Amino acid sequence: MENITFQYPSWYALLCILLGLAYALLLYFRDKAFREQSRYLNGFLGLFRFLAVTGIALLLLTPLLKRLITEVKRPVVIMAQDVSESVGAEMDEQEQAAYRQSWEQLRDALGKDYDVKEYAFGSSVREGVDFQFSDKLSNIADMLSTTYSLYSNQNLGAVILATDGIYNEGSNPAYVADKLGAPVYTVALGDTTPKRDLVIKRLFHNRIAYLGDKFSVQADISAENAAGSNSRLSVYKVEGSNSQLLQQFPLSIGANNFFETHEFTLDADKAGVQRYRVVLSEISGEASTANNVKDIFVDVLDARQKILLLANSPHPDLSALRQAISSNKNYDVKVAYINSLKDDVGSYDFVILHQLPSRANDAAGVINTLNQKNISRLFIVGAQTNLARLNQVQGLASIRSGGDNTNEVQARIAPNFGLFKLSENLQNNLINFPPLIAPFGEYDVQGDGQVLLTQRIGKVDTRYPLMVLGQEGKAKAGVLCGEGIWKWRLFDFLQHENHEVFDELATKTVQYLSLKEDKRRFRASLSKNIFNENENIYFDAELYNESFELVNEPDASLVITDSEGKDFSYTFNKSGNAYQLNAGILPTGNYSFRASTNYNGENLTYNGQFSVQPIQLESYETTADHATLRLLSSQYGGQMLFPAEMERIPELIRDKGTVKPVIYQTSKTKPAINLKWIFFLLFGLLAVEWFLRRYFGGY
Repeated sequence: MENITFQYPSWYALLCILLGLAYALLLYFRDKAFREQSRYLNGFLGLFRFLAVTGIALLLLTPLLKRLITEVKRPVVIMAQDVSESVGAEMDEQEQAAYRQSWEQLRDALGKDYDVKEYAFGSSVREGVDFQFSDKLSNIADMLSTTYSLYSNQNLGAVILATDGIYNEGSNPAYVADKLGAPVYTVALGDTTPKRDLVIKRLFHNRIAYLGDKFSVQADISAENAAGSNSRLSVYKVEGSNSQLLQQFPLSIGANNFFETHEFTLDADKAGVQRYRVVLSEISGEASTANNVKDIFVDVLDARQKILLLANSPHPDLSALRQAISSNKNYDVKVAYINSLKDDVGSYDFVILHQLPSRANDAAGVINTLNQKNISRLFIVGAQTNLARLNQVQGLASIRSGGDNTNEVQARIAPNFGLFKLSENLQNNLINFPPLIAPFGEYDVQGDGQVLLTQRIGKVDTRYPLMVLGQEGKAKAGVLCGEGIWKWRLFDFLQHENHEVFDELATKTVQYLSLKEDKRRFRASLSKNIFNENENIYFDAELYNESFELVNEPDASLVITDSEGKDFSYTFNKSGNAYQLNAGILPTGNYSFRASTNYNGENLTYNGQFSVQPIQLESYETTADHATLRLLSSQYGGQMLFPAEMERIPELIRDKGTVKPVIYQTSKTKPAINLKWIFFLLFGLLAVEWFLRRYFGGY
């Protein structure tokens, strides 16, 4: 219904009427032009002019039309179905069909009085229910929180939650902070009867281990109604379709409510993502054996760098360095002597040359190999060092000595050194360390060398370098211009009862020199190496031109290969200056991948590997938790029912008396002058008046 209001006092409308009447009388009362015509013509013309002038005058008062709109919104009823595996496992096909029919009948019955919204929940919450019961997780709290987020500001009448009460992700649904403000009716699915069952509840382990190390795994084992039974805990290593038995433990179940923890240690003997399987042997009468098996994946990293301590002859410095560097488990250190060297120097990541080149051995073959393979190196100068040859094979420090004389020099931290940071503890204590033996002579820093340590001779701080680090070509290099650092390590222990100061200096120096920059121009990466079976696998890739600028002009492809050799081919999407790819969800197992592209005629590739691990949570808890559902319904003012009672829910909602439609009223206001029909009415009145005057000779 529309009402009319004016922006001015309503009695102004009377003036508009009087104005129209005066205009019509003035124009037609004494007009004799139409006296010969019908005596009603003047009256009609005056009426038309009166209506037109009155209407125009009224529009000048800016009248507004106000409409009151009433809308009735029916209450919203949420029907949420748990589609996790534990729910479907308790129903055969016939029972599922009957339950689905009951669900649809309930939905149709509620649809007569309410707006019904259906949701499925498990690993995630989504609209619509397909009754597949395939979700690997169950998160009831997420369903309640989502309902609150979407419908808390609407007329939410009731929530119907059909689940077995088992949740293995998210918080306890009874303690969800968001209050729905509507009754929750739970449909209790599943079976609460404890079954005879043996379960691997949890496996605790490190996701990452280092090659050659040992790592422990803790297994929590529980059993229901299995007192007096005997089982066996077996640990296997799985490679493709083959399983290798590693360890076995007997298991005696002494009570119906049984729980025990076993801990065992495994060897990280192979790099890459390794798959291990823990198995409990079946006991008689066991309800389910799916929860007797659990797989774990451990990413074994071959991060250890091979470091060679190559010396001209035995020296206590070698032992001190080996012990300090070996304190970092990422380094594999070996000591060798130049005259008995059998290893291939090219197979090492970093080489320390102690008093080499020497007067007896110029180490030409070793140094040539280091240069050819761009292997970083550290020269340690001593009494046996051939200084002239040393100046030739490195370009960081020049030592000009006139003879065999030496100096005792203490170390000072160079103030402008910036290749890496040293702790305050090291800086404060290094100045007190005993002196090293350095050649007497002139010292200069050359090339890109940065001085880490300078020499203090007696009480004089000099600018002579004691340790220089820097880049030489494609490899890093360093020169320690003195021997006797074994005394530093002993002095450190004497002062602090540990070797932390010396070990920090040694390991940080080695870390800087041995760190290799990734110069590959095409790289592909994953956010992690181990994925759950319900996760999408995303790849990123980067391509660099010869100037190491990021480009993505050519297409890039990816081939994923499973453990059986089957290939899955993809093409990267271009995103900004890089590449992205969503490979989707893959079956459980180990995979390798090969990313490739062709840039300016050059084939560039990148290889890697990852694994997909199964989610087995739904098979580890099979006894329905109706107590949680009963508590939940009570908390929200609803009621727990069983599937056979679902048809009662519409009646229970009506009897509640609080679930009612909500009436919303809104008013809309618009100026009357915007109505087109008023324009055409006024135009028509004036046009008819003009036509009649013209027709009867008034113009």
